[in-house]
Amino acid sequence: MLSRKNKLLALKIISLFSVVRGYNIPIIILAQYLSAIFILAPEIRALDILLDFNLFLIVFASSVTIASGYIINNFYDSRKDLINRPNKSMLDRLISQSTKLKVYFALNFIVALIALFISWRAFLFFSVYIFLIWFYSHKIKKQPWIGNLMAALLAVLPFFAILLYYYTRLPLYEIETYKRQFAVISAHAAFLFLLLLIREMIKDLENIKGDLTDNYKTIPIIYGERFSKKVISFLSLLTLFPIYLLIEIYDVGYMDIYFYFCLITLIFFIKYLWKSNSKAHFLLLHNVLKFLIVAGVFCIMLINPSILWHGKKLFMSI
Repeated sequence: MLSRKNKLLALKIISLFSVVRGYNIPIIILAQYLSAIFILAPEIRALDILLDFNLFLIVFASSVTIASGYIINNFYDSRKDLINRPNKSMLDRLISQSTKLKVYFALNFIVALIALFISWRAFLFFSVYIFLIWFYSHKIKKQPWIGNLMAALLAVLPFFAILLYYYTRLPLYEIETYKRQFAVISAHAAFLFLLLLIREMIKDLENIKGDLTDNYKTIPIIYGERFSKKVISFLSLLTLFPIYLLIEIYDVGYMDIYFYFCLITLIFFIKYLWKSNSKAHFLLLHNVLKFLIVAGVFCIMLINPSILWHGKKLFMSI
């Protein structure tokens, strides 16, 4: 039997795990590595990417920065979350606000040290990234339009850290050769950005009650629920453009199956959106989008499944 002290410690660890959303971190790490192997640097051998120590440090620093971002976001949203997510909020409150701040600063200090070890560019990138996350949580999040746009942008930025890592080392004369690859990367980024933006706007519909309490000026609060649905429907239709590019213009291997699935899902998503009028309905739509985003991470491997087969053969030969 655990003592009362050990039980409290275990609960606090679980609480901290909830605050940093530890269940999201492995998905973010996997997404960065798969993006590097299949999208950002397909010309480099997969094993070399996995064994690249500097890349590991960038992925680790990105993950720690995102975890610290969840902490500062939780710190500022504590009152709102009591209404929107009462069960999670009660668990998160086992960690005091002062402890959250101490962990937040400690994590950011670790990121700064890691970034300095990598390069001055990495240090500059992560310094700006940390500041933007804080600025978003403290000021921008309560504003309509720019709050949603910045939330989606901050979610995509870790992938640009890896992009910069590979492409800042390219000589100028080789950049022309990679123009088509840049276009493919941009199409993937645009699609992900739109999904994340739609998700942020669904969250605003889902959390209206808590946002009103904490004086958030979100789109559904200022312009109304109907207007918000129109914007979400328009953004959903905008995803057709990157989907068309990735299916018809560029070669994404078997990942086009995923994009066809997204297309069908988003059609039903829009239809259900206009029938939704409660928190439970919007929560379902939110979870559908989360599923599409997480499924997209695993489906990156469909771009070139032969890499997995070669990796399996290499592993079996060891």
